[in-house]
Amino acid sequence: MSVSGVGPSVVLVGRPNVGKSTLSNRIAGTRRSIVAPVAGTTRDVVTVPAEWAGRKFTLVDTGGLFGATTDPLHALVIDHGMRALKAADLLVFLVDGREGLVVGDEQIAQAIRTVDCPVLLVVNKADDKRALARANEFHKLGFKDMFEVSAEHGTGVYELLDALVAAMPVKSTEPTPDVDPELALAIVGRPNVGKSSLVNRLLREDRVMVSDMPGTTRDSVDVRLQFQKRKICLVDTAGMRRPGKVASAGQVESISVVLAKRAMEKADVAVLVIDAAEGPTDRDAAIAGEAEAAGCGVVIVVNKWDLMAERMGDDPQKFVTEYDDRLRFQLKFLEFAPVIHVSALTGERTAKVLEMALKVADARQHRVTTSDLNRFVEAVTTANPPTSKHRRQVRIMYASQIATAPPRFVFFTNVATEFHFSYERFLINQLRDKFGFLGTPIRITVRRRKRKTDG
Repeated sequence: MSVSGVGPSVVLVGRPNVGKSTLSNRIAGTRRSIVAPVAGTTRDVVTVPAEWAGRKFTLVDTGGLFGATTDPLHALVIDHGMRALKAADLLVFLVDGREGLVVGDEQIAQAIRTVDCPVLLVVNKADDKRALARANEFHKLGFKDMFEVSAEHGTGVYELLDALVAAMPVKSTEPTPDVDPELALAIVGRPNVGKSSLVNRLLREDRVMVSDMPGTTRDSVDVRLQFQKRKICLVDTAGMRRPGKVASAGQVESISVVLAKRAMEKADVAVLVIDAAEGPTDRDAAIAGEAEAAGCGVVIVVNKWDLMAERMGDDPQKFVTEYDDRLRFQLKFLEFAPVIHVSALTGERTAKVLEMALKVADARQHRVTTSDLNRFVEAVTTANPPTSKHRRQVRIMYASQIATAPPRFVFFTNVATEFHFSYERFLINQLRDKFGFLGTPIRITVRRRKRKTDG
């Protein structure tokens, strides 16, 4: 397994709240990083692919370094930011033109001078008259190239990008455009169930921040890697609490949850992480329902399984069976999803997570031929004739798979436009038994076949 990026690494560095995330979103053309008027909003290192003038690069948004913040995890933010800084091919040092030169800027400048790569000094918020008056102060930092921009409004950003591409080193190892599609894998769940610990274990490095404080992860953090010759985009998302608690927590957490849901909607597979010691909760069930509605494949990962050893007694297999039965009962929406018991702390069975995710991703793309599907329909309906919602006698004339990811089937009948829910569930289970579809939702549509006399 290997971790990879796209092209040279361009790292945005600066104090808290100088506009790094705003500039990152402007360059990448997407609202990938959370932007809020709260110092220390960004914690993890957020990477996004970007391109300008035909050059592809990886844009890295770091947490604020060496500035005023009340974030209790600021020491971790600095540690991860410094690692990104040392791995940079090009640094974009962002300062706040409105505030002028401050001690935090000078501390960052000292850290930057220890890194052997080009540096572009960018004075942000240059649309403000105060910034125009104080821009010359930053020449004291001693960097040759200085640019004045407004990340919020886009002023000067195109000129900065031209300079950025010109200063960017050409790497002999720059990847050629990908031919194989990338698998999007979202790690989702409640706060503090071990999502980030699992990501770090899968990557075999401390890539995302981990602490005992719920809500440590705010942005959805993308990491690209290769596993079994497959390209994977692993997305570590923020913990998803109950809507009431999210609303009371403020803007940052609300945006975090929106990004987590968006990651799940875009994912090929969602890995739902559950705390083994706490067991499945109503909130886990709600997230399960959202995953099913999003149509992505799902793998259920029961983390912290090492804590269950003392509870197993003399019959571990019986304990596991009873535990999983309770899990299935609570997560009714995900009866189709495989379950893996892991420990991100010890590494127990964590390798199985990516293996199972690939199997689910492949099952989500499976297509059944029309001939095989209709032989299946004939056998199933002969033994178990369908009924409509109103208990009318129904005959399925033929069926077809009309889409994959998730698999979608249309059944043409003589009268019905909707099966009874119990028969639809029966059909879906029979489709799984016959054709697989491990870990993926299945969608069914019913249509009445048009007759020749129909207009």
